[in-house]
Amino acid sequence: MNTYLIIQTAFIGDVILSTSLIEKIRMNDPEARIDFLLRKGNEGLLRNHPHINRLYVLNKKERKWRHVIGMIREIRKEKYDYMINLQRFLTTGIISFLTPAGMKAGFDKNPLSRFFDVRVKHSIGDGTHEIARNIKLVEHLFGGTFVRPRLYPGEEDYKAVSEYTGGDYVCLAPASVWYTKQFPEERWLELIGRLPSDRTVYLIGGPDDRELCDRIVLQSANDKVYNLAGQHGFLETAALMEQARMNYVNDSAPLHIASAMNAPVRAVFCSTVPSFGFYPVSDDSKVVEVEYELYCRPCGLHGFRQCPEGHFRCARDIDINKLLT
Repeated sequence: MNTYLIIQTAFIGDVILSTSLIEKIRMNDPEARIDFLLRKGNEGLLRNHPHINRLYVLNKKERKWRHVIGMIREIRKEKYDYMINLQRFLTTGIISFLTPAGMKAGFDKNPLSRFFDVRVKHSIGDGTHEIARNIKLVEHLFGGTFVRPRLYPGEEDYKAVSEYTGGDYVCLAPASVWYTKQFPEERWLELIGRLPSDRTVYLIGGPDDRELCDRIVLQSANDKVYNLAGQHGFLETAALMEQARMNYVNDSAPLHIASAMNAPVRAVFCSTVPSFGFYPVSDDSKVVEVEYELYCRPCGLHGFRQCPEGHFRCARDIDINKLLT
């Protein structure tokens, strides 16, 4: 039996996209034992995952290096056959360097990549999806066939949202950590106003998104708009999105939840562009963006707290009709 450790200590969306590797390994090596290392706060994404043997949780906010040393000690006991490091920063490079494995794979952007047995170029902007970039790390083992990421809500997750899923509804995730990746509040209200009046709208997101969602509820003329932000965990939200008629999202984590559930989705790309490789991969998916070349777009990989040019045309000039098709 081969043993694998996947390392991805970045953000929510990165962990979701990395689940394609779990599926890829399992498809090609059914007896594999797969362990996973992620950052504290993201472990709920992989709760009860049927293909994960052990979940390592790294606390990067409190006594970080103490936790790193403890993690290295734990991982060293296992002596994995394959270690696949998806992170491109120093901390995971140190973990990889100091722990034994039969084969270590990672991206060339990691500062300690020279110690990887398999080193893959990581290039953003050429249209390659992040999933395909990740799969290149195991291409020498299993080929490069694209595999969709997947989350596994349990029976308890579906039960937790069952009171919402009986009728005709859509989910709308209006927030993003970055202002320039977030469709403006008034544009979301415009979209809600264009939806059928008898269609329920559930606003979803984390606890920090409740204030924005409250404002949207208060301003909406539709009395069937409800704020669920902060009320449900990752897998409960995934169960809700899976059964929705449509999911409306920014270029943010809910986009990737939709992909992992093969849920219908319309993704608004404001300051970022699909060619970065983070577009949705659901069967029923569509990216909506400005339809002309804007001199300042993209303005960055992750977005900004405010539009650097002051006009935010990449969001304000999007045609709402494109979200309704």
